[in-house]
Amino acid sequence: MAQQTSLERPRTLIDVLDVPLIGRLLRWRWGRLTLQIPFLLIAALLIYDGFTGPDRAAQNLATLVPWVHYRGVIVVVILLAGNLFCMGCPFTIPRTLAKRLSLTPRRFPRLLRNKWLAFAALFALFFLYEWLNLWSSPALTAWVIVAYFAASFALEAIFGESAFCKYVCPLGTFNFVYSTASPLQITAKNTDVCRSCVGKECVNGSYSPQTVIRLDAIPTLDGGTIDREVVHSPQGTPGCGTQLFVPQIRSNLDCVFCLDCVRACPHDNVALAVRQPGREWFQPDAWPKRWDLSLLVIGLGFMGIVNAFGMIPPVYDLMQSIARALGLVDLGLANATIDAITLLILFGVGGALMPAGLAWLAARITRALTRTVPKYNQRETVAAFAPAFVPVGFGIWIAHYGFHFLTGALAIIPVFQNFLLDHRIRILGEPDWSLAGIDNFTVIGAVQVMALLGGFLWSLIIAQRTALRLYRRRATNGLLPWALIFFGMMAAAIWIFAFNEMEMRGTILFD
Repeated sequence: MAQQTSLERPRTLIDVLDVPLIGRLLRWRWGRLTLQIPFLLIAALLIYDGFTGPDRAAQNLATLVPWVHYRGVIVVVILLAGNLFCMGCPFTIPRTLAKRLSLTPRRFPRLLRNKWLAFAALFALFFLYEWLNLWSSPALTAWVIVAYFAASFALEAIFGESAFCKYVCPLGTFNFVYSTASPLQITAKNTDVCRSCVGKECVNGSYSPQTVIRLDAIPTLDGGTIDREVVHSPQGTPGCGTQLFVPQIRSNLDCVFCLDCVRACPHDNVALAVRQPGREWFQPDAWPKRWDLSLLVIGLGFMGIVNAFGMIPPVYDLMQSIARALGLVDLGLANATIDAITLLILFGVGGALMPAGLAWLAARITRALTRTVPKYNQRETVAAFAPAFVPVGFGIWIAHYGFHFLTGALAIIPVFQNFLLDHRIRILGEPDWSLAGIDNFTVIGAVQVMALLGGFLWSLIIAQRTALRLYRRRATNGLLPWALIFFGMMAAAIWIFAFNEMEMRGTILFD
């Protein structure tokens, strides 16, 4: 043990990659592909059934799997293990082919290297979901999946970074924000090794058209160095697609858990570390202090409320009131056009203008109550409290998606049986259409309330610590405006879920 290739890692670091079998699979060159292939086959199955299967949503895999099962499972997976869906995302499989076709890869336009486009994509997805009733249209859902593959391929072929994942993908953006609650994060085992690394393979990759060998001087425990051979070759690994440099990672934002950094690092210095869930919410330097990121995090929680509101009876009364107030009916517009206008207003106000306005107002009141107007500007104040919106927003999405999943968890069994029978495969027998899920709404309601209360309290704790760090003796004054917003969000969600009958979309009980 006289010659160590790197300094000893901190004893508190628990690396998932050290777990037998699991770690070996994740480190393997084709490890990610083994996870992506099953998802690719599922995506192909959904496209096929969406175009050729039954028109009834509750009997088609294309509508049941994405809108009932995927959304219910993803919130649990994010909470327990982080952004594993992006790790196995099938939409990035064409990336290698796209890169080979890209003769002159370009940087994504500077003006768009932010989260405004991702925010717009999320807004568009939620709007189209309601306006086009995607949950009830297998064919339209199949087209959405096809569009995902096409957009990912096109952007990967044009740009030299994973622009689709980082700047566009609405599903990935949702995962980025809420994977900050997970107990896993990519980190460097030893930052001294990173400083000594010449090639920075974790971000630049180890691929080369021709084999190239160099020597890196790596620090040892006794204060010296040892030369480590580093090989770049055609069998090398690409670097981080979202341009993250491992020793600078402070957050799960923008990390797709592809583990290319792990495979590319020639010094075995990258860990998939176990951490305290949500640790980055309490670290002031974890997130960039930008308007686009702050409003994305805040707006996503409000979108959860608006999305859930769109599935209860009062939404139809409100849409009719908006249409009458604007005189849309008198203009002789088609019903689809009227629905589009009223939904745009509903989602625009509830999912964009309201969160932006409340955040701006809360920051202004906070600065006035704490007498910190000269010290912290509006952007800095909003950015400081933005992470506190993640738990309350996540609680809303868990309550919403959990409702649909729990009421329709078993519905996939008869739908898959019916799919096989349509293709004359009788290995699973006749479908039992009575299978659905939990029909005890008291139990489901208890789960929803727990998610909402837990998210609210967690947000309150984060905001309190932020206020103490920034305002000390005036921390209560600084906390008050934000606490009122959190309480309002929780109260609105409880009213939606507990005092209204939500549509059980995509299941036999509703469709």
